[in-house]
Amino acid sequence: MRVPTPRWPLAIAALVLVAAATPMLDSLRLKPESRLWFDGTSTVRDWSCKATQMQATIDGEAAAPAAVLDGRKAVRTVEMVFPVASLDCQDGNRTMNNHMRNALNATQHQTIRFQLTDYTLARAANTTGALQGQLTINGQTRAITVPVQFANAAGALRVTGRYPLAMTQWGVQPPRLMMGTLKVGDTITVNFDLLLQP
Repeated sequence: MRVPTPRWPLAIAALVLVAAATPMLDSLRLKPESRLWFDGTSTVRDWSCKATQMQATIDGEAAAPAAVLDGRKAVRTVEMVFPVASLDCQDGNRTMNNHMRNALNATQHQTIRFQLTDYTLARAANTTGALQGQLTINGQTRAITVPVQFANAAGALRVTGRYPLAMTQWGVQPPRLMMGTLKVGDTITVNFDLLLQP
């Protein structure tokens, strides 16, 4: 008489092997020193707006900062959100703040969001790469690719970059101030200096 061989030990062994081969994921946090700001032009003067609040959901391997600098794609998911109302232009210029928030339809679309879909690391130099993702402004989402640089910052992963965009591509009409005398240029540059800490 043939005795059936229990299959559960084999299943457990398979699960153990899969778990051993899968890197442990951990959450990374955005350090308070992280910065994100916009630079733009107008018919009167250049201007800048900074995000005073940012929220980020970042998952990756426990040793992600060192792994990325070593050329491994150790960060898995990134989603960054900041409230339009948190934009501070020209160090507290209330008029500029109101015009920019109105242009971005802050009442209807309260946040600006970036969701990472993929990223690449340059083969020749692992300190450079590109982020691919979906950028949502004014309720409109577009795919973008942003060149970035990676660096070690006392155990944190520093990610810096800049991305020029035309506001009208996201349905945003550049503000006009002083009865149209001051006209904001359509192109702005998004700058970021982010510190990701395990």
